[in-house]
Amino acid sequence: MTMISVPDVPAIELGEQEKAPGRPNRARTIGAVMVGAALVTFVNVTAAIYLYRGVNDLRAIEARLDQLGQFEQRIGARIDTVNNGFQSRFETLDRQLQASFGHINGNIARLEQGQPAAAEAEMPRAPEPAFAGTTVAEASAVENPAEPDPVDGSPAFKRKVAPPGPNPSYQRIQQADGKVYYKKIN
Repeated sequence: MTMISVPDVPAIELGEQEKAPGRPNRARTIGAVMVGAALVTFVNVTAAIYLYRGVNDLRAIEARLDQLGQFEQRIGARIDTVNNGFQSRFETLDRQLQASFGHINGNIARLEQGQPAAAEAEMPRAPEPAFAGTTVAEASAVENPAEPDPVDGSPAFKRKVAPPGPNPSYQRIQQADGKVYYKKIN
């Protein structure tokens, strides 16, 4: 095709086109898209870092909770042992008290019938527990009761040593509200 060139009319360059008003440039549009993508990427990386830290913290807390459960079991077993020891001591004292009451009731019955009470036979006295006036830790550490007075001459009561570990004659029952009860197993 032939082209007519007029020297007074400026030639139209194909590289430059007249911009329509209100239409954005392609370079600006691409730049805005890239800035938006970089911003979204930055937000995603930041969220991933915080999520990773949160997961690590959660794992550490779960590990501590597992250790706490094991600690609770150990403490529960020790409390059961101490509690069983005290319950067996109370049962021993109860038996001695019941024997004393039986002896007293027998003496009262003899007095009511007009027979003299046996003055020679003294009422057996239960020794004061070695754990009276002590803390739980001190009471559980006591191995033997206090030595009797040599002047008194009363027989020494030997303390029954409980075997280590929980006493199988009691069952620990924990209710939903957190209360703990012990039931004697016959």
